[in-house]
Amino acid sequence: MGSDELPPSPLHHFTVKTSIAIINRVHAFVHLIAIISFIYYRISSFSLLNYPIFLWILILVSELLLSFLWLLCQAFGWRPVYRSVFPERLPPDADLPPIDVFICTADPEKEPAVGVMNTVLSVMAIDYPPEKLSVYLSDDAGSQLTLNAVREAWDFAKSWVPFFRRHGLKVTSPEAYFSGFGSDRDEGEGRFLEEEGEIERKYKLFEERLMKNISTENEVPKEANHDSQNHPSLIQVIGRNEESPNLPRLVYVCREKNSSYFHNFKAGALNVLLRVSAIISNAPYILVLDCDMYSNDHSSARQAMCFHLDPLISESLAFVQFPQKFHNVSDKDIYDSAMRSLFTVKWMGMDGLQGPIVSGTCLYIKRMALYGIHIPKDDISRLRESFGTSDEFLKSIDRVSSTNHDMLQHETAILASCTYERQTEWGERVGYKYGSLVEDFYTSLVLHSNGWNSVFCNPERPAFLGSCTTNLSDCLIQCTRWYCGLLEVGVSTLFRYIFGPASKISFLQAMCYAYLSFQPLYFFPLWCLATIPQLCLLNGINIYPKVTSPWFMVLCFVFLSVVFRHMFDVLATNGTIRTWEGEWRMWFVKSVTASFYGSMDVIMKLLGLKKTSFLTTNKVAESEQVRLYQIGKIDFNVSRALIVPVATLVVINAIAFALGGLKVVVEGRLDEMFGQIFLSLCILLVNYPLIEGILFRKDKGRVAISVTILSLVFAVVFLCFGSVCFILMYY
Repeated sequence: MGSDELPPSPLHHFTVKTSIAIINRVHAFVHLIAIISFIYYRISSFSLLNYPIFLWILILVSELLLSFLWLLCQAFGWRPVYRSVFPERLPPDADLPPIDVFICTADPEKEPAVGVMNTVLSVMAIDYPPEKLSVYLSDDAGSQLTLNAVREAWDFAKSWVPFFRRHGLKVTSPEAYFSGFGSDRDEGEGRFLEEEGEIERKYKLFEERLMKNISTENEVPKEANHDSQNHPSLIQVIGRNEESPNLPRLVYVCREKNSSYFHNFKAGALNVLLRVSAIISNAPYILVLDCDMYSNDHSSARQAMCFHLDPLISESLAFVQFPQKFHNVSDKDIYDSAMRSLFTVKWMGMDGLQGPIVSGTCLYIKRMALYGIHIPKDDISRLRESFGTSDEFLKSIDRVSSTNHDMLQHETAILASCTYERQTEWGERVGYKYGSLVEDFYTSLVLHSNGWNSVFCNPERPAFLGSCTTNLSDCLIQCTRWYCGLLEVGVSTLFRYIFGPASKISFLQAMCYAYLSFQPLYFFPLWCLATIPQLCLLNGINIYPKVTSPWFMVLCFVFLSVVFRHMFDVLATNGTIRTWEGEWRMWFVKSVTASFYGSMDVIMKLLGLKKTSFLTTNKVAESEQVRLYQIGKIDFNVSRALIVPVATLVVINAIAFALGGLKVVVEGRLDEMFGQIFLSLCILLVNYPLIEGILFRKDKGRVAISVTILSLVFAVVFLCFGSVCFILMYY
């Protein structure tokens, strides 16, 4: 570089949130001292036990486990960073790299075609050279409806995309634009309004055709319509940029599925897309989206390229993760659907380490990072062992793609077959990783272990918007699947990738992964601490220090420290007291139900008693459920298996608080038993909406009478049996 030349302007900038980091570290240090002190009290009080030793062990293990998970969680706050980008400094469009877009759908009933096609249309309209953009839709159900819908979407895109770009709109989804989700709808006059009206009319017709499921001439083989688990592959290039210069390439991909072969759920579908796209477009970067997560900011691709093209970080950068945000989150967000803690605290904290994990959707990932391994191109036998036998695919690894249109259909069918991955390293060292229901988490773990980094981009305008769960049932079922997958990774492969000889994961990053993997274990301390102290309270046995004891102050400090630290996090990220209250409630409910069932699934799989299964989250919400969600009323009309455990714990604490508290007051032992009374009161306050659903509500979302009776029976049986055991032990 000559002395008169200026260095290139940076494409992005990051700022360490120093004040927040200092607060986090100081709090962690002080809180840790308090925890150690109380654990010392618990162990030293062993010689003074006045209740069965196995209960003392359960309480000690619960407190140790809570402390361990808290300690792991502190890594997220060690070095939070914020990033900003400068898309205007990117090279000219001609020099920008191509991008492939992967969109996955699996069930046309739970994932309606209208929503899926709006996601497709939204990414077709993003601000990026259309000749460098290819959109792939994976239809894992092999549905005729989805294939017809893709064709209809291509036809409508010929009107929508030019209109969008011509007027410089921001909301790329036509459904969001015409329904008013996008607040920047142009209020122009005259010719624009006429054109907008015409586009809206075409969109309504497009919607009607999708709803009526109008068939077209080319049909998917009938087998695909009858059985979503058994159908041949079908890959069709629906539209090409050469035919319509204003539009990107659009490809429909249906992989072969056979019930005799395990298809590895979403990870398997993404790996098929990875192979098929390699011999069609072979873009070096890939945008991965869920079918309900539409593009809300047309500039997201350019924002991501500000990181991928930055010479200071691009060599080791695997992916750019955007947060998941939702257009239908209510102000009260009673189910913690926005996942505030994850995307505004934890991912920002991991960004200051080696970067956030793959969050399943809303990320721009480097293709070569997914290929994972580096094999000399002249070692053909080794390449075949890793990537399979397709010569065209092996050529694409070196950025050479020469497949002509005549060979395309045959070659893609091979790559999408259910037998292609046999005796290869797909799902192990290559592509998205298999062996877990949370393929994104597992894949991230391997990427970071191999030395790749990631960044978190959280622009002011959400880059993508989706639909969150609006009822308790879907929320808990979804969390059960996540917790099962996380714990599965934690007990099977986590330590191999963290402590392996070739691992490049930093200590703090490893703490983050460990917390996410083992957070399902919250169920154990919550079940213990919501039952054992209450049982002891009813039987006049104290397990916490007296109010007059100095150790009681330590216990109070630990409790208040956690409560107010969480409140600080909520308020510092534009949350409210209602948000804080709701997150506590959902943490309790998810821990005693979803965490419990997810952990039990893992245990049964380890014992060979159950196989892995996957339930697609329902994207179709009932009107009554949506109404209750919007007014802030929890819908307790769910499966008994999901609500009875929580209701039983609430009843146990209500009985303990009322009868045990009365007994303590009468006997004059409030000083000894205050800790247990206060614990029961806290559990009741956190779960007040459930109490309201049992006693006062009359709408469809109330707690069913059968659930109340069943919970009452379980609670009484537990307390009576426990009390009888105490009597037998002492008398």
